[in-house]
Amino acid sequence: MGEASRKVLVVGSGIAGLSAAICAAERGLHVVLVSPYASERAQSVMAAGGINAALDTMGENDSIALHVRETLAGGCFLENPATIEAFCSEAPDIVRWLESIGVVFSRRSDGEIAQRDFGGQSKRRTAYAGASTGKQIVTALVQKCRELEIAGTVERRLGLTFHSALIEDGVCYGAVFADVADNGIASIEADATVFAVGGMSGLFRKATGSRLCDGYAAGQLLGQGVEMRNLEFIQFHPTAIETPYKHMLMTEAARGEGGRLYYLSEGRRVYFMEDLYGERGNLMPRNVVAKCIATCPSQVYLDISFLGAELIHERLQEVYDLCLDYLKLDVTEESIPVGPTVHFFMGGIRVDDDHRTNVENLYAIGECASKYHGANRLGGNSLLAAVYSGRVAARAISEAAPSVASGRRPSFDAQISQARVELATLEPGSLLAMSEVLQPLSRILHDSVGILRDREHLEQGMEALGGLDGAAAALPGANEPWCGDYRAPSLLLIARAILLSALHREESRGAHQRVDFPETNEALRLCSVARCENGSITVSYVDEAGSAERPSAMGGELR
Repeated sequence: MGEASRKVLVVGSGIAGLSAAICAAERGLHVVLVSPYASERAQSVMAAGGINAALDTMGENDSIALHVRETLAGGCFLENPATIEAFCSEAPDIVRWLESIGVVFSRRSDGEIAQRDFGGQSKRRTAYAGASTGKQIVTALVQKCRELEIAGTVERRLGLTFHSALIEDGVCYGAVFADVADNGIASIEADATVFAVGGMSGLFRKATGSRLCDGYAAGQLLGQGVEMRNLEFIQFHPTAIETPYKHMLMTEAARGEGGRLYYLSEGRRVYFMEDLYGERGNLMPRNVVAKCIATCPSQVYLDISFLGAELIHERLQEVYDLCLDYLKLDVTEESIPVGPTVHFFMGGIRVDDDHRTNVENLYAIGECASKYHGANRLGGNSLLAAVYSGRVAARAISEAAPSVASGRRPSFDAQISQARVELATLEPGSLLAMSEVLQPLSRILHDSVGILRDREHLEQGMEALGGLDGAAAALPGANEPWCGDYRAPSLLLIARAILLSALHREESRGAHQRVDFPETNEALRLCSVARCENGSITVSYVDEAGSAERPSAMGGELR
């Protein structure tokens, strides 16, 4: 098969998916870019703070080596140093490339890209575009992608929601989608399939991310034999405000610009992070700040009013707008009541350094892939990982020899027929019925895998999930495919894998804090791997640096 005729299916059109599509098309591959909605509705547009790169535009002697060290340390040393070195080394080129395609980064007075402080980093390393960096990057990537669409190398398919992968004998041949326009089925075969479907915010009752990123894809792929990694590591962003609908992120940029956290004790402000960690205490890694806030005796506030209205409107406009719109609060005069909330998933689909999964011709990128962040992500590294992982996967696909399996195409007629039956039986009015699973599921996860965890609550969560299986089986259907009853088993499966992974990591590390195991166990400086076979989940541990699988700390595979 000629290189130009090779076909790449990219599922998801946020920053990671767009980056993969652009890079693959520029390397002569034909790309089909699939998503339910336009890229402008992707979760990527919600990223406010910035993207990390050791540009050293602030004259602080920043370096790639320091970026590597702080990324490894922030992730509690679970990642391979060579992998992180490659990741950080490409960051300056990525930022300059984004600038070249139209991202309007904020500037210093001399015209150079400005960089700000972010948590867990000792230098001003985070390039930003006001408080809307994600929107800027999405806009630039969309324009670049449209050029390739016009050229015919990228084919964009909107209105398609992932249903299942076409996998046989450990090889992926594409995917099946629900077509929301007519409740039909779209089956797309490809030489390589790339998942860029984001994290799992929708599993939780309230989170900063999009509810469209509900974890279904991860659960479905897990059930189809795709390995998951580090599912127990869920990042709680320290500063969010509560609204009736969801939690709204107060970007880390607010603390990067000098914002201070405090609580009141007998009418006196207690700047607890500074008391605990010194002058830069407010910029400790997110897991540290979130844990400290969770143990404070009263409501925590974020004060940026002293920065002045001019700086706030120039660099933190989104914070100002969100507080005014949702809290009727003027941050130039008042402090913001904040608290931790689910924000980012370090865990997800297990991939190698080329973003290949354990299933041949199947790749995962962006937040849905577990890579680079270890046990805790540094702010500013997620946007970098989204662009970098998309480029890495595209390069790997373009340079790979055609698969041995590419010459044969097994029949997936039975799977496609089953998907068609599932969608055809959806009935109006059962969104309420589906909520009978989704609402208790989110409560179970909220209560079991919060910032502080223990065996009792994790086991209670496992037992409660078992009680939802019957409710899921009884669902009559739904009037929208993305809320259909066929999704419930996969949502319950990935939730069970999260709880099991958390239950059996008997230590505290990064975003996983066990009050019954408060110490870090260096014997568990390993990545967890969850697998599913015939509906049964097992968890083992892998040393990613040495790529050697070890038995779990409890003496074998865990079920």
